[in-house]
Amino acid sequence: MSTLRGRWAPALALLFVVLAFVQPVAQSTAGTLRWITLAPSFVCAACALFASVLALMGFTRTLGQVLFVCMLAGLAAIAPLWLLAVDLVPPVDASSWRAGFWWFAAALALLAGISVTRLAALDAGGALGRYATPALFGAWVLVFWQLLTQAFDVPRVLLPAPSVVWHALLGAFGVLASDFTQTVLHAVLIGLATGCALGFVVGVLIDRSPFLQRGLLPLAALASAVPLIGIAPIMVMWFGFDWHSKAAVVVIMTFFPMLVNTLAGLAESGHMERDLMRSYGASTWRTLWSLRIPVALPFVFNALKINSTLAMIGAIVAEFFGSPVSGLGFRISTEAARLNMGLVWAAILVAAVAGSALYGLLGWVERRVTFWHPSIRSGA
Repeated sequence: MSTLRGRWAPALALLFVVLAFVQPVAQSTAGTLRWITLAPSFVCAACALFASVLALMGFTRTLGQVLFVCMLAGLAAIAPLWLLAVDLVPPVDASSWRAGFWWFAAALALLAGISVTRLAALDAGGALGRYATPALFGAWVLVFWQLLTQAFDVPRVLLPAPSVVWHALLGAFGVLASDFTQTVLHAVLIGLATGCALGFVVGVLIDRSPFLQRGLLPLAALASAVPLIGIAPIMVMWFGFDWHSKAAVVVIMTFFPMLVNTLAGLAESGHMERDLMRSYGASTWRTLWSLRIPVALPFVFNALKINSTLAMIGAIVAEFFGSPVSGLGFRISTEAARLNMGLVWAAILVAAVAGSALYGLLGWVERRVTFWHPSIRSGA
């Protein structure tokens, strides 16, 4: 990675660009295609942009400068995508692309590595510094995903291009909004809240009762080991085809992680702290509320974050076994059967964004509530 931060990498990328513009791009029925003959003004502007970006790479020292250069680098990636999008390049198969196209793709790959490495090397604090590098990396992944799927003419049933997924998302926005409400707002959130609350309360009761610890904990472990595909049909038969059966599956999936983490967190408080509370004359429940539960909060939030992903998986998979005419899992299964993979990937995108947002929200609440914990203070 250090070589990408050196001075030779920008020069090599610039050499690739020069080679791309002197070599043919593709061979089609219309003859040999070159960048300069397809869109001279646009391609020359992209070439000049490459040169300016690579020249500025050696002078970037702050986060703002690097982000500006990365933005210019992203604009350079528009050249091949724009040519393909407006159909300036006649349809060709993968074997018809020539050296000019592949030199440009290699220059883009090298430029992507330079920009991501340079941005990651900065020790920038704040939200911008934490999220800039993954955002830039994700943007470059989308660029190459779009470029290669169009260049190789990959069938949509195998891997649709990001533009296809985006158009499917916009075209079926109302349908996906209804699916989001059915799956996330009903099954996931209600099931997650119920399962985590039950796990926490049962964990506190088991901690206070050795009888329950010996009798109930093994049963909870047994229930958590039952496969999801075995639970979902049973819950559908018990609670019907609506979101209630999916919420029940989520409750079962999230109960045991919260139970185990609650017990581990309650056991984290030391004997010295408990003796101090007893010396103050604190009752058992006062000690639990003022000492043991606050100490257990990092474990509780750890279970919440784990369960946020399990809840999304459980609700979507449960919808495969029976659902009304809405739901992300229902949409994925039905549209996959119709080979409408653009909408399938759009539903997956909605589920991924919703799950990531829920996980991020729980992490934000954890940093505000457990600000005193060493792991939070060291990461601040």
